[in-house]
Amino acid sequence: MSESNSSELKSKTWADGRDLILERRIDSKPARVYAAWTQPELIKQWFAPAPWSVSEARSDLRVGGSSLIVMRGPDGAEFPGRGVYLEVSPERLVFTDAFVEAWTPSEKPFMTVMLDFEPDGTGTLYRATVRHWSQADRESHEAMGFHQGWALCAEQLAALVESVRS
Repeated sequence: MSESNSSELKSKTWADGRDLILERRIDSKPARVYAAWTQPELIKQWFAPAPWSVSEARSDLRVGGSSLIVMRGPDGAEFPGRGVYLEVSPERLVFTDAFVEAWTPSEKPFMTVMLDFEPDGTGTLYRATVRHWSQADRESHEAMGFHQGWALCAEQLAALVESVRS
């Protein structure tokens, strides 16, 4: 396993498996972190690593419901990400790109994402486990910049939810 550490962020690669894991403590309640992952208007504010953006986000938040997040690159090119929710609860959100909607298989399944929102004092231990269909897919995702991109998005997510105080 290789690991990158900072005071709040842990990014791991399991060299013998298919998982990439990112953990970060966020100084906000789990319900806010969950909302930022499930409400399209909030997803648009943090999901893509800057200078990328999200041009469209849709979420049918139920087991079997579909999601769509369209990331737009700085050059204007758009990259849609479709998936289906497998588990939906305030503590855990699981989705996969193995299906695009209504249990319609995707052309090339790549990953299943398991998000955990664990209470941690006054904040949240946020854990994203990305399980790939093969070790080659995991290696490809690492080469695309998983550690840097997901870490930047986690920073953007934290900034968004930590800015809301009640």
